[in-house]
Amino acid sequence: MDLLLPNKINSGKGEILREARQVTIIGANGAGKTRFVNKLVEQCGDLAFRISALRALFPVEHPEQHYKGSISERFDKLNQNMQQVVNTAKSEFDKLTYVMMIDEFRSLMNFKAHQLMKEDMEFPKTKLDKVVKMWQEVFPKNKILRENGKLLFTTEGQTDKYSSLRLSDGEKAVLYYLGAVLYAMEDAVIFVDDPETFIHPSIMQTLWNVIEEMRPDCTFVYSTHDVDFANSRIDNKCIWVKDFNPEQLTWDYEVLQSSSNLSDSLYIDLLGTRKPVLFVEGDEEHSIDSRLYALIFPEYTIKPLGSCNKVIESVRSFNGLEALHHLDSWGIVDRDRRDEKEVEYLRKKKILVPEVAEIENILMLEGVIRAVAHYRHKNEDDVFNSASRAVIKNFDNEIKQQALQHTRHRVKHDIELRVDMKFRNISALEDHMIDLVNEINPRGIYEMLCREFHVYVQRKDYAKVLKVYNQKLMLTQSGVAGLCGLKSREEYIKIVLKILKGNGREAQAIRKAIKDCFGLEDNNAEQ
Repeated sequence: MDLLLPNKINSGKGEILREARQVTIIGANGAGKTRFVNKLVEQCGDLAFRISALRALFPVEHPEQHYKGSISERFDKLNQNMQQVVNTAKSEFDKLTYVMMIDEFRSLMNFKAHQLMKEDMEFPKTKLDKVVKMWQEVFPKNKILRENGKLLFTTEGQTDKYSSLRLSDGEKAVLYYLGAVLYAMEDAVIFVDDPETFIHPSIMQTLWNVIEEMRPDCTFVYSTHDVDFANSRIDNKCIWVKDFNPEQLTWDYEVLQSSSNLSDSLYIDLLGTRKPVLFVEGDEEHSIDSRLYALIFPEYTIKPLGSCNKVIESVRSFNGLEALHHLDSWGIVDRDRRDEKEVEYLRKKKILVPEVAEIENILMLEGVIRAVAHYRHKNEDDVFNSASRAVIKNFDNEIKQQALQHTRHRVKHDIELRVDMKFRNISALEDHMIDLVNEINPRGIYEMLCREFHVYVQRKDYAKVLKVYNQKLMLTQSGVAGLCGLKSREEYIKIVLKILKGNGREAQAIRKAIKDCFGLEDNNAEQ
């Protein structure tokens, strides 16, 4: 069906979604998303049917006025017509099970009446029959029994029977959603608040696909924070609510279009924030990046993406869509073995690159080491001098290997640039490839780097060593944890993060050292 959306700021009229089947509404906290949904419900009038497992599973002390066609309204009408057996259910979940059981009873009584009159009639299939069938498909080891006018539950291989009170919230939510949608009016607009609540991610997509198929006449409108769910809807129209004008009852919102180079899930996820975005390497569970940078740049939404290439591409794509989302975005990648030209190019593209080789080296900055030593009541000079000597010594032992890795990176980068040129024919490409070794001169690069690295060691230039030394084991090999009275690398990392969360003197020192490493002012991550 066509769906008229609420009025827009500065235009007065709301957009119309043509032939909407699935609609997902997202928005940051405080952007007016709930009021947007409420207004949409109001505009849908008697076709609006609203369901929420969170509200349904728990009794409400002061319930809202029942809207026409709701489960609660049906329950109240049944109670009025059956005053001799009044049900006192408080939660919408209990009201739904009562309504289904009464419908079941009435269908069976009607069937019995036809049988007594010797009239042909097929055995009725009730709404409860459909719900039981679908619920047992979702939970194949669980069974629903109908005994003495009650719904009872049991588990495969068990003789124990129990009421819905012993069901998990997830089991109740599935039962509620399956039953509730069957009572929506014909051609209804079914509003689902937070469809992910209580539902395990493994069954989310399948469950809602089944529910939508049960009511092909209806339009489903989801208000959700679950990015994966939003992207699982095949015919989905996603509405991003950005802002709300309470005086004029108008909203700033967009009907999102797909972005080609930025994944839909990432894009939708980021639209839920009003902060600028900082893309980083690594993942949320195992890498240091997102945990550390979230404390260094609290004014940003930190989004780990895995590889440096994904960070670079996402910054480019997201900034290319500024007209749609109005969010500023930056990225951080490790320096690794990039030369000054590569680093300068990335910085012009809003990719921050530190003056150290990788994330582990950031934790070995002089300012960071001194702050941790001070926090642990150790002599700062002794700790830093011992740790820096160990790093420089280890680097000295690996100079040739490090120089070779840097040479490999530069040669690879150079070849990619040169092969990317246009050639008249295959012969021209062959001639160009033959001359590449002489033109690039990898041995010359290697020998030059060896000389540079030896100078760093001779001068005990710790900062320059951190800039070029790629060594994942640096924190362990330097012994910095033990020097600070800690047992392991992991404890050292935890202490750094703990200090930053405390935001004391040492936290300020660590934050300044790291921002200096990026060439940033302490209060500005964009310069």
